[in-house]
Amino acid sequence: MYGKAFAPEYQGALTTLSVNSSLTDVLAAGTEQLRAAERAGRPGEVARSGLAVAEAQRRLGRVEDADRAWKASYRAARQAGDVAAMAWALWSGGTLARQRGAFPLARRLLQLAADLGERGGDIVVRGYSLAGLAETGRIQGDYEAVGRLHEQLLAEARRRGEARHTVWALEGIAQMHRNTGDYDRAYALFEEAAEIAARADDRRGHAWALRGLADVVSVRDGDTERALELLSEAETACRTMRLSSALAYNHKMRGNVLYRAGRYAEARGLYERALAEFREMSEPRGEALSRLGLAKSLARLGRDRAETAAELADLAEVLERIGLRHARTMVARAHDELGIPADTRAMEAAR
Repeated sequence: MYGKAFAPEYQGALTTLSVNSSLTDVLAAGTEQLRAAERAGRPGEVARSGLAVAEAQRRLGRVEDADRAWKASYRAARQAGDVAAMAWALWSGGTLARQRGAFPLARRLLQLAADLGERGGDIVVRGYSLAGLAETGRIQGDYEAVGRLHEQLLAEARRRGEARHTVWALEGIAQMHRNTGDYDRAYALFEEAAEIAARADDRRGHAWALRGLADVVSVRDGDTERALELLSEAETACRTMRLSSALAYNHKMRGNVLYRAGRYAEARGLYERALAEFREMSEPRGEALSRLGLAKSLARLGRDRAETAAELADLAEVLERIGLRHARTMVARAHDELGIPADTRAMEAAR
């Protein structure tokens, strides 16, 4: 049995905040408590209020502000001798690094956070940090290495009855099944995640689960209208909570759904929108994936084949540089889909 979802990253005087609190409200409350703690000379509370500020800034897509905030939180935690608070700050920093596409840094920070969480006796931050490591590996396409860790974390979350973490793990495992072509299993897991998130009032987790369901409904069933309905429902939650990154990925997925339906002009508009959103928040993975969708849409709308080939060659380099191990497969699939042979790509890359 799962209880109501909670947000363990809102700590100290901010524990009354809900997992569904608007990020602008979280930022305002966190900043107010942070300033009060600084005036009172309470570094422990500075660290914990600063964590909420860092997370709100990160989820709003303000990466430079988030970077400063998590580092300040870590320094205050270290000053207070609060090992668990240090772990939470490192978790925030590692999550931000992954969001920015700095995967080696993300792994270092998240591993340090997990170690400190264990040392400080905080099993929640340890679990969140291990989950972050698993998600980093999954995003990079290293399914064999992180599949077992996802399953382990799912089992732990179920055992503790922690809805939010269960939803996260289910969605991660579902995404791996979807990417390897097991659409039925992926759908079942996304569906379970959506049900648990809805019962636990975890709107963020519910929005991500709906996005996953929309993807499967589109690619497996070809049901474009149902997929768009699911994405519209998810978008409402994203806008209410000001989830900038989740909203951008929602728009990119809407582009994917429209592209699969042959509605290339509409898809182009969504990819352009998502691309602008990802660029604004300096999120290179989302930016590259939006560029890929946009390149395919433009090719379908009559763009010069040589220009498309050059774009795909550049994207292959960008995706490799980011560290997405399945990048070559993604670009090769685009070449095959668009009928642009490898020799054309090589010719353009050499120009």
